[in-house]
Amino acid sequence: MLNKKLTGLITIIFVMIVWGSSYPVTKLIINDVPPLTLAFLRCSLGAITLLILFFVSKDKPLKAYLAGVPWMAVLCMGLTGVTCFYFFFNLSAQLTSASVGSLIQGFIPVCIALFAAIFLKEKLTAAQVFGIIISLIGVTLIGFLAPNNNDVPNSARGNLYMIIAIIAWGAYTIISKKVAQLNPFLITSISSLAGSLFLLPAAIFENRGHAWPVIHFNSWLVILYLGAISSGVCYLLYNRSLKLLTAAQVGNFANLDPVVGLVIALVFLHDRVNLLQVVGAVLVLAGIILSTRKGSSAH
Repeated sequence: MLNKKLTGLITIIFVMIVWGSSYPVTKLIINDVPPLTLAFLRCSLGAITLLILFFVSKDKPLKAYLAGVPWMAVLCMGLTGVTCFYFFFNLSAQLTSASVGSLIQGFIPVCIALFAAIFLKEKLTAAQVFGIIISLIGVTLIGFLAPNNNDVPNSARGNLYMIIAIIAWGAYTIISKKVAQLNPFLITSISSLAGSLFLLPAAIFENRGHAWPVIHFNSWLVILYLGAISSGVCYLLYNRSLKLLTAAQVGNFANLDPVVGLVIALVFLHDRVNLLQVVGAVLVLAGIILSTRKGSSAH
């Protein structure tokens, strides 16, 4: 049987591959479905998926699961990791190219490592620190120092929205780590449902004065992928990985997002890549290897 650390690593790698695809996939329909409406539909579908998984897997009465739930922490998870994250994530997708938007997500580990050191008192080993630094150098090469080869201009406002989303995700990770000992199905389901409900007023306001958009079949397929898989199953797997790895280790794997996003943007959205971006991708992967080598044990 796989040991806990290896299981955690496999889980978080799968999650980051899916999440790395979410920004370029969102770009496919962001002009067909308004961003806040898309966020609400995606997160609602994710919450429904999680609730179904929870009720299928539960082996005791619901009242027993709900006893002792830290409701304030769970609501804050929904507000940060669902409402705020996807609010700004989708607004960013309207203003920033797929490759740059994906690559800016490489700053997630910095937020998580910093928040973990401050709020969780997690100690970073020398290998973890060096791995994070190497990965960040790679992200900087990919997203900021390499010349822009794409027709879509980088938007300062769109990049700022993505940075705000990253900060929200860092907060979500720390709160999730604090409640990681609780049933992940229940906690993730409730927080996703709460975050979706918090998004509803924004979606209503976005469509004020006119009918809700007509969504075509292909767009619904994209929403199904983003909702059920990315915002549903992967949220659960992400919170499970926090039981097996430190928050800093989990956070550093977010550096896979820019690599996956870059490849998808290159293949499907016809973005162009240059040598500096390739070098950056290699550094990102090297940083992940360094940060998860023996000696970076979970606390």
